Amino acid sequence: MEVIARARYVRRAPRKARLVADMVRGLPVAEALAQLAFTPRHAAVDVAKAIKSAAANAEHNHQLARDQLWLKQILVDEGPTMKRIRPVSRGMAHQYFHRTCHITAIVEDRPDVEPAPRPSARRPAQREEPRRRRGEEAGRSRRAAAPEPAAEPEVTTEPTEGDS
Repeated sequence: MEVIARARYVRRAPRKARLVADMVRGLPVAEALAQLAFTPRHAAVDVAKAIKSAAANAEHNHQLARDQLWLKQILVDEGPTMKRIRPVSRGMAHQYFHRTCHITAIVEDRPDVEPAPRPSARRPAQREEPRRRRGEEAGRSRRAAAPEPAAEPEVTTEPTEGDS
């Protein structure tokens, strides 16, 4: 069962909130909230609030267990932009924008599904043999390992009968 919560008119730029939402998409709710608690971005507070609201809706309205909830989808849409002006020198004014966003969190219960493996940022395991630098064979340098050019056969010209 899917449960939805929306946080509307959040005073945060949608681009910044999407960076945080992409980090936790597809995680269990408990793990997503733990990761957001230690994220140094300000938008993490707003995203966490939407996820907590969706989890509370699932618990209270649909009697779902909180430890079986997964974050199925999290959307960050653009809200209305508030336009303001700032007076500057010589009687002019510059315009600046306060952007807002709408955060939608969708959670679902997955009681018997194992977590999907997430791609890791680690490098693959070392090979059995160490790599050799290109051109090296048995400790020789590139110049010594380069093949020698083949010698051209000698061509002799003998005078023929018609030549004088």
